[in-house]
Amino acid sequence: MNKVFTLLARTAALAGFRNSRDYWEKRYRFGGHSGEGSRGESARYKADVVNNFIRMHGIESLVEFGCGDGYQLGMFEVRNYLGIDISPTILAQCRSMYQQDKHKSFLLDKDYSSQTADLAMSMDVIFHLVEDAVYDAYMTRLFEAGSRYVMIYSTSADMQNTGTPHVRHRNVATDVAVRFGNFSRMHGLESQLPEPVRFDRGLPTSFFLYQRTT
Repeated sequence: MNKVFTLLARTAALAGFRNSRDYWEKRYRFGGHSGEGSRGESARYKADVVNNFIRMHGIESLVEFGCGDGYQLGMFEVRNYLGIDISPTILAQCRSMYQQDKHKSFLLDKDYSSQTADLAMSMDVIFHLVEDAVYDAYMTRLFEAGSRYVMIYSTSADMQNTGTPHVRHRNVATDVAVRFGNFSRMHGLESQLPEPVRFDRGLPTSFFLYQRTT
C-alpha cells in the first residue's frame, strides 16, 4: 500500500511539473516519501559509509542539505545534526519525528543563515536539482558549510535529458574540482568503499569525499 501511495504522490507532483522546489513540496504534501534510495539496501549502504566516516574522523556535527523525510537520519550516529530542506511539509514531519531529540534540528532552506558543521552532506539530492541556478547555489552553500569535510552521494556524469522532469545528472566530480580549490578529494578513502548498490540509467550513485585544505 505504501508503494502505491508513493507512486500516486509522485504522479500528482509530476502533473504540470514547474520546478524542483514545487515538485518536492507537492510530492511530500500528497504523502510521498524521499524515495527508494532512502530505504532498504541503499539506506543500509549509506548508513554504513556515513557512520564509519563519522567514527574515523571524529565528527561531532553534521549539516545535511536535503534531509527529506528523516527516515535515513534514524540510521546515522552523529551527536549534533542540522537538516535543511526546501519543503515546509516534510520539515514539519521531521520536527515531529525527532521532537524528543534536542541534538537534532531542522530548517527551511530560506531560513538557513550560514551555519557550519564538521561535515556538510548531500545525499541523493544533486541529480534532482534540474535548474542551473539552483544547482550552483546549492553547491556553493554545501562547500561553505563544511568546516572540515564535505560528503556527496550522487551520480557524476553529464546527462541532461533523462526523460524524467525532476532528474538531471551532472558531472559533479569535475564541477567540484574546478570550483572548490580549497577542498581536496579523498581518493584513497573512496577506493576502500563498497561497490555502489544503486544505479540510475546505468549510472552508479557513489560517494565523493572531500577535505577542506584552507
